[in-house]
Amino acid sequence: MRRSGRPIRASFRATLAGCGALALWAFLALLSRRAAGVPPLALTALGFAVGGLLGLAVVAGRRGGLARLRQPPLAWAHGVGGLFGYHALYFAALALAPPVEANLVNYAWPLLVVLFSAPVLGMPLGPRRLAGAALGALGCGVLIGPGVAGEGGAAPALGFLCAAGAALVWALYSVTARRLAAVPTEAVAGFCLATAALAGLAHLAVEPPLPPLGAGQWLAVLLLGAGPLGAAFFLWDVGMKRGDPRLLGTLAYATPVASTLLLVAAGEGAFTWRVAAAVARVAGGGGRAASARG
Repeated sequence: MRRSGRPIRASFRATLAGCGALALWAFLALLSRRAAGVPPLALTALGFAVGGLLGLAVVAGRRGGLARLRQPPLAWAHGVGGLFGYHALYFAALALAPPVEANLVNYAWPLLVVLFSAPVLGMPLGPRRLAGAALGALGCGVLIGPGVAGEGGAAPALGFLCAAGAALVWALYSVTARRLAAVPTEAVAGFCLATAALAGLAHLAVEPPLPPLGAGQWLAVLLLGAGPLGAAFFLWDVGMKRGDPRLLGTLAYATPVASTLLLVAAGEGAFTWRVAAAVARVAGGGGRAASARG
């Protein structure tokens, strides 16, 4: 009895770690607003550099130290490809298509995480999990649905393609992380630094020079690097490798809702019936998925 309970408790703790990542990502929009004026790729480079350096400092103080960064090429391709590939596609989508519609397409990734758990990991889904994921998707759709009509005509198809690609990349990165469970989470520090370097090169190639930043912008960059673009990826790695990706995929729908509530609390928006309906549906979907067995 005691022996069988240990893996369950470990999985529960890992799933909680993944929930911590979702909570940190809820601050991404608010902190990005506070860093307004910083070009997207430059913001990505700065944020990942802060997150990578903080992670590196922690790794250096642990047993095994920097040796944990020595991983096979497949691990680096997976880590850097997932982190940089997702953010490059996501920011391209926001630049090419109306942001609300692009964000709607991007938030197909939680549903894809749930669905990919079956064929990629061989994990059963069941009606409760599928119903929970569908209810969460409906809640997310209610929240950002008013902008679907867009402004100024049809959105460029390339932008929507980039958003769909971003959702696919992040879902595959998340689910396949379990196949690389032997890669220690500490290696994420190296993946973050490599992502920062690639984003920095892309910034120099396609964006205007970085303007002088104010104290508020630098604070936002530091907080982004410490949380949504730093610690969140370490927590998500733990959750995907040792937790329940099906439940985390469903609970991920709470992120855009929580993000909107934070923006409202900061005076960046209003609490409307759509927000209330989205909160109710996402909470209901998460509860339904969490109550599923197996």
